Amino acid sequence: MGSEHARVGEVWYFALPVPRNTSTEPIEITEVSVEHVPAGLKTLGYGAYDLEDTEGLPLLAKKNGPHMPDFGKLKNHATKPVKVAAGTESDIFYLAEVRITAPPKDTARQCRFAYRQGGRSYTQTLDCEVELKVAEQLSPTRSR
Repeated sequence: MGSEHARVGEVWYFALPVPRNTSTEPIEITEVSVEHVPAGLKTLGYGAYDLEDTEGLPLLAKKNGPHMPDFGKLKNHATKPVKVAAGTESDIFYLAEVRITAPPKDTARQCRFAYRQGGRSYTQTLDCEVELKVAEQLSPTRSR
């Protein structure tokens, strides 16, 4: 996923893969991160939100964009481990918040999840990728 209409200084949100527990034991997700963040993007933080509160999964959205949830007013479930029952998909999804500091040199990719299960800690890295291209800005014309 991506956008070709980003601008330097903008803040964007993108969803990490929705956690799915395929095992027979519950898990608790303790931390998430994007492993490869290219030059030109700065990670501002991560949040965890209920799919019902956002009326679906916002894959990629510009902060304060049209039809965008106001994440500042929603409950952020990332303040404690997110539990996912055995054999289910989570109702909670994770979101990365990034600021464009310069035209990005590459895509952001590789989403890492840290979790606990049965008293042991694990990590798993899943494929994910987002490309934010800075739109060419027209320079103002001068009149003589």
